[in-house]
Parts: sequence; C-alpha cells; structure tokens
Amino acid sequence: MQHASWQAKELTPGQLSERSGVAVSALHFYEREGLIGSRRTSGNQRRYPRETLRRVAFIRISQQVGIPLAEIRKALETLPDGRTPTRRDWETLSTTWRTDLDDRIEQLIRLRDNLTGCIGCGCLSLGTCKLVNAHDHLGEEGPGARTLDVHAAETCTKPQQDACVPTASAESC
Repeated sequence: MQHASWQAKELTPGQLSERSGVAVSALHFYEREGLIGSRRTSGNQRRYPRETLRRVAFIRISQQVGIPLAEIRKALETLPDGRTPTRRDWETLSTTWRTDLDDRIEQLIRLRDNLTGCIGCGCLSLGTCKLVNAHDHLGEEGPGARTLDVHAAETCTKPQQDACVPTASAESC
C-alpha cells in the first residue's frame, strides 16, 4: 500500500486504516454510525479528510476506557460543525464521563473482590446464596446482579441477618 504523504489533505480508507490502526471495516462502521465522515470521488471512492485521524484516535481511546459508541457520538455532536476534537475538547468531554468511569471502576472492584464468593444475582443454585440471599429477598428489590451492581446495591433496603448489607466494598455479600 502506498503511504500517504504527510502533506496529503485526504486519505483513502486503506491509508486511514494503516495510519490509525483501525480496520477499514471499522472505519466504514464508524461512518455509518455518524462518528466520522468522508466524501465520494467521481469514481465513488471514499476520501477522508486528514483530520479524521484525530477523530478516529478520539473514538478509539474513548472506547478503550469503556465509553459506549452512543455516548461518543453524542460527545462528537457537541463540537461545532463536526470538527475534530482538540485537547481542550478532550478535557471537557472526558470530565463529563468521569462519574460513569468511577462507577465502572467501583463495579469492577466489587466484581474482583466478590467474584468467587458471590455472583450477586439472587440465584439460589449456589450453596452460599442460601446464606447471602435467604428466601431470595434480593429478588424483591429488582432484577440482575443486585449486590455487585453499584446502583442496585445502594437500593438494597432489606438487610437481614444473613443477607446483603451494602457497603462500599460489598464485603458482606
């Protein structure tokens, strides 16, 4: 593949893929999802503005920290005229994701610390669940992994003698 000159104002999908480390199919997906844009040549071939490299890098790093594509799209839509994010944009947008990331970190810590002893869902198929979730009281609180989910554990309102009593680390679960 012919490398794009550093002066090139547009990149082919292959050049953008090679330079960004993102598969061409992923670039096409990002385009379908409205995350990046291209123009079509008279031969109907895609050409991406060189600035798309920074936009793809923004998307990839956002994904690597666990931000869903829908949130990334919303963030990119806040930029004027769909421009490429700057360092200041990254600082602003990443700050808005901080609470969500903090929740995810707490969730992962709970999962790591309780993975072998509690699956947190109210399942009575494990012997220890009889102690942790006597009479399936967590089922009354709602679906899912109640004791490991950051927000669900905060709403656990029926602490019982051998049941989940939410704490910062959910050690009692």
